[in-house]
Amino acid sequence: MRARKTESEIRREQIVQAALDLIGDQGLSSLSIAAIAERVGIVPSALYRHFKSKDEVLDAVLELLRSRLLANVAQARKETPEALQRLRRLLVRQVRLLSENRAIPQVVFSDGIYTGHAERKAKVAQMITAYLGRIQEILEEGKQEGTIRQDVVPSTASLMFLGLILPAAVLSNISEGRFDLIAHAESAWPTFARCIAARR
Repeated sequence: MRARKTESEIRREQIVQAALDLIGDQGLSSLSIAAIAERVGIVPSALYRHFKSKDEVLDAVLELLRSRLLANVAQARKETPEALQRLRRLLVRQVRLLSENRAIPQVVFSDGIYTGHAERKAKVAQMITAYLGRIQEILEEGKQEGTIRQDVVPSTASLMFLGLILPAAVLSNISEGRFDLIAHAESAWPTFARCIAARR
């Protein structure tokens, strides 16, 4: 039986989500302890009971993104046994995650996150590598089950999969949501699927 979260754990999650939302709304440069505390509805001194610094908050933001990305892969795996359908369901989940968390491209691909922080830069690299690795596993399984072409290179196709939506998420952000991320994903998927699907 899973233990209930403590008030402290809940507050930490609220702080991290507030930081992510703040970056999405106002950019990385707007992030400060005072701004995060205001968004959560607490005084800055109360925030320091959970995080020692803004850097600690940023590290927690990265961990949150990592856990959500990998949870999406795990959930897509549970929903269907077939590789192509797993990738399609993962794409849907990825679109939803990016729609709800506009800051993700800024956090993952902004050098402002990790400039001067070798350890954080390594965390970003590990997060992306782990996510791509899970996609490569699905692609490899698809080759073994015969639904994905044998000449598909999983490392290349996983990057292509990631590219289906990330540039579109940036466009959606800079257009204030006028670029339809969901419609783009729906039209991009058939083209990608045709590129990797085995002929039957």
